[in-house]
Amino acid sequence: MSNLTFFKLDDLGEGRESLPVPEKLLAGDPRFTNWDVDQSPDGKLRTGVWQTTPGTLRSIKGGVWEFCYILSGVSELVEDGGKTYRVQAGDAFVMKPDWVGVWRCIETTRKIWTIYGSA
Repeated sequence: MSNLTFFKLDDLGEGRESLPVPEKLLAGDPRFTNWDVDQSPDGKLRTGVWQTTPGTLRSIKGGVWEFCYILSGVSELVEDGGKTYRVQAGDAFVMKPDWVGVWRCIETTRKIWTIYGSA
């Protein structure tokens, strides 16, 4: 068994579709698709691909670190008490534990994510 995992972005298989929880939905009708790619044996480190259609939602990281690499689309991140960041294909960033703000998807956005911690 190899200790390498590759993201086969052109062949992710069937994703898991979901909607935002009602209390986090701020505007629009965003739809999520998530493809889990790998995780550590204890489940504390997880990675995959996530996509959202346009809409605005509350984002609360809780006790997790999340690394994001935007593959396509355009979104804005508005940190509570902070500034607005526009993210698009090629951008990479880390949302630290207890990050709270708004994720506004302007154009359907797809990202690679890696999460460490427990929600």
